[in-house]
Amino acid sequence: MKDASGRIIYVGKAISLRKRLSSYFRASADHGPKTRALVAKIDHIDFLLVSTEKEALLLEESLIKQHRPRYNIVLRDDKRYMLFRLDKSSDFPRLTLTRTVLRDGSAYFGPFASASAARATQKLVGSIFRLRKCTDRMFKNRVRPCLYYQLGQCLAPCVLQVDRGQYREVVSQVEQFLSGRSHSLVRELRNRMEEASHALRFEEAALLRDQIAAIDATLESQASVLRDSLDRDVIALVQLPEGIGVGVLFVRGGKLLEQKTFHWAGLDMAEAPDALESFLAQFYSNERYIPARVVLSHPLHALADVADVASEAAADDPPGEAQHGTQSEAPVNPFEDAAPVTSDATGADAADAAVSETMPEAKAGALAEVLSERRGGAFRLGAPRGADERRLMDMAANLARTANRSDGAQDVASVLENALGLATPPARIECVDISHLGGTGVRAGLVVFEQGEPRKEDYRAYALPGAEGTGDDYAALAQWAKRRAESGPPWPDLLLIDGGRGQLAAVTAALAEAMPETPIECASIAKGPSRRAGELEDRVFRPGRRNPVALRPGSPALLFLQKVRDAAHRFVIGRGRAATQKRSLAGELISLPGIGPKTARLLFDHFGAIAAIKAADEAALAKVPGLGAKRAAKIHHALSVLTQSPPPLEN
Repeated sequence: MKDASGRIIYVGKAISLRKRLSSYFRASADHGPKTRALVAKIDHIDFLLVSTEKEALLLEESLIKQHRPRYNIVLRDDKRYMLFRLDKSSDFPRLTLTRTVLRDGSAYFGPFASASAARATQKLVGSIFRLRKCTDRMFKNRVRPCLYYQLGQCLAPCVLQVDRGQYREVVSQVEQFLSGRSHSLVRELRNRMEEASHALRFEEAALLRDQIAAIDATLESQASVLRDSLDRDVIALVQLPEGIGVGVLFVRGGKLLEQKTFHWAGLDMAEAPDALESFLAQFYSNERYIPARVVLSHPLHALADVADVASEAAADDPPGEAQHGTQSEAPVNPFEDAAPVTSDATGADAADAAVSETMPEAKAGALAEVLSERRGGAFRLGAPRGADERRLMDMAANLARTANRSDGAQDVASVLENALGLATPPARIECVDISHLGGTGVRAGLVVFEQGEPRKEDYRAYALPGAEGTGDDYAALAQWAKRRAESGPPWPDLLLIDGGRGQLAAVTAALAEAMPETPIECASIAKGPSRRAGELEDRVFRPGRRNPVALRPGSPALLFLQKVRDAAHRFVIGRGRAATQKRSLAGELISLPGIGPKTARLLFDHFGAIAAIKAADEAALAKVPGLGAKRAAKIHHALSVLTQSPPPLEN
């Protein structure tokens, strides 16, 4: 669905496009505020036809990631959680932290929403289990044991003859510890300690004793929430006054490890199934750790056709009278495996089972099939089963009620629209920053963000010779604004300037003079009066307003503007350094006999870098347009003298 400007504002899918689209435009339809706003802005609709529901799901996810439509659930908080990675392909694996899951046979443990908590756990594991800590490169080149060996925290396989079987045993212990099987590990270590003690190997027994004590101390702070050791995520949706709250619990090895909330503004529960399916496809990407089971509080839209069956099943089976089943070897369908219903099952379990048995496989399995392929193993989506999972679902629902509009950074554009008083949400944001070195080499760097993502092909660097030697940022920005007006559209929805009220006034005045018929919304971002608080005191200014805009420190909107500003700063500094280096290299070339400014330009245009020019032989130099064989020979001789190493100093 597109608006009048041709911008994509919503991407959806349906088996019957006719039914789905007609539901948007019925006069009797009771839509939520977000859908009503969407329908009001639809100008025309494009269609893409695919063969299967799985293809439609993957295409929808791809288009949402690419275009980030305003009225879709877009997972803007795409920062992946920290995971532990144990490289099983190495002879001597080490435990590392990563945010990306690779299908390379490594074992992954987590996730950790807090990087500091993950590093603290890594430090704990390193002190208990003697795995190597050094990188592969350091491991291959080390000539003596490191400090960790002296502290008794590494076996030093880099330089010592360590038995691989012994090392693999330590790796197995780490896997048991991180996967939640610590109690069995403690029993095993205690048996080995007693054996070592009886055999009078007291040093080994003391080491095992210390390991057991450290693991016991860790277990005291971990609360078990399940009686099994299956990894699962529990996702609950609840209706909030301003939208839908989402609570996610990450349960690993029967223990609650982490939690997360999201907020979907403007949606009601009638729209939740479609939003939930889109969210799951984005959340469980190829790079994320995907557990074996995800428990949902609400069925996906694929269950809508059999909702009546579920209701009838729940009505026919009063609480406490559900039939007991048996574990089958294969699932009835991809949505849910036919696990036995526990003795405390209620009608809800029977409803889930009824849905499982009656749902068409093609409808129910599209998302589960995709996520199973991404996981590289069996995967199940389903409703909570048994008292434990229902208790976890209640916890997730209570967590979802605490979600607020900042969770997930879903509404940054809307927040900026309201806070800055813009006419529309800023889809295209440009940011400019000035860089110079003591008033020389003045440059303006422009970065572009569209739909919250950097558009690096639109980045531009402007040389400002008229500002050389002045060190005047205001004059440089005014010159840049005229250059930007000359370059033409696309115009930004918001132009952000790195600076305070003075820089903002210089740009707005220059733009008003250069293009009075095309006003551009501008704002500036500057450091606060005290630099001690870092970016917490960053302030945003708007034209005609004396006081800064009220953006809460640490809010997603302010963090996003800081991200854009920092990108512009890095870009212009990098371009400035490259220009300075190029000038110095050009000076080095021009100082050689037979090379003037024109010849240096010919060489740079042909080879692109000073290293390539120095490495060129006489034949390659002769191929440069405008150079003959004689000049090429002369230049090659001069370059060989330039690159010749000085003789060593005598003692």
